[in-house]
Amino acid sequence: MRAQLRQIVVDCREPKTLVRFWAQLLGGDPVDRARGWSHVEPPGFARLAFQPVPESRAAKNRLHLDIAVDDIEAATAEAVRLGAVKVGETVTDDQGSFQAMLDPEGNEFCFVSA
Repeated sequence: MRAQLRQIVVDCREPKTLVRFWAQLLGGDPVDRARGWSHVEPPGFARLAFQPVPESRAAKNRLHLDIAVDDIEAATAEAVRLGAVKVGETVTDDQGSFQAMLDPEGNEFCFVSA
């Protein structure tokens, strides 16, 4: 028997706010749940769930999402409009290009293209 990835859980201070950022970025409808949790099920992606915790993020993420896009510059501009922060410049190497980003609570993610 193989295990199956059901959802990715993000600890955060404001689940209702963060789920709306990710729903606008990836698609899907934000859902607010009991005990302060929220989630979104973006098309073609695992559910992203947001769990309330009292503390802010204190160190670099040990895991981050790479989000494939056709146009990194346009995706970056849209994410910034929604409340993300661009980190440095776009990097291109033999694997393609990526742009490091922070969501509104400082969680790292990247836009990538081949």
